[in-house]
Amino acid sequence: METVHGTMRQHDLVRPVQGRVLGGVCAGLGRRFGIDPWPARLLFALILLAIPGTQILAYPILWILMPAETAPKLAEPKLAEPEPTLTSV
Repeated sequence: METVHGTMRQHDLVRPVQGRVLGGVCAGLGRRFGIDPWPARLLFALILLAIPGTQILAYPILWILMPAETAPKLAEPKLAEPEPTLTSV
């Protein structure tokens, strides 16, 4: 399964973290092909009406196969190191 996810990541086919409605499949496909998520969802629904049944199987399969986009890791705040204290001898 990791090779499938790796291949899809290479082709920029990932389910985005933001902009998901259900699983992020249409948003990911829209991003990959350079269109906004809503027109991609509309196109997906129109294809569902034209060819019934195929998308009902395709969506869950893509949901499983498309890896989720990893959220960019925020830089963790560096804790201030205590300053060395001078000891009198």
